Amino acid sequence: MAFEHFEHQADIGIRGTGKTLAESFEQAGLAMFEVMTDIKKVNPATKIEFEVQAENETELLIEFLNRALGEADAESMFLSKFKVVISTDGMLELIAIAWGSKITPKTEVRTEVKAATLSQAKVAKEKGKFMAQCIVDV
Repeated sequence: MAFEHFEHQADIGIRGTGKTLAESFEQAGLAMFEVMTDIKKVNPATKIEFEVQAENETELLIEFLNRALGEADAESMFLSKFKVVISTDGMLELIAIAWGSKITPKTEVRTEVKAATLSQAKVAKEKGKFMAQCIVDV
């Protein structure tokens, strides 16, 4: 499992990889929050849960990332750990549990991510690993 950022002219690309589709989504979530703060310094003390649905894996990724952003914003927190379960019976459904902590004056704040976009969005299995990527609007 790993995540990384990649070059984009105006915004920032995020990419998550994993042994499973769910792991690649978890890593993409971490990559997105790493744009905003040093997630190694975010204590996973508070748990939030949410579900999203979509017609395909790429749309599911974007729905997941944007919902994670919205839930974190509503609670004034950064997230630093994800557990994702994806069901493929009929319409794709994702159940996420995420952990993080409240933003305080001591929290390192980097760049605000406004939204995950369909720009360069891709979910694929390559060389035995799953990869999930998109551009996030900053």
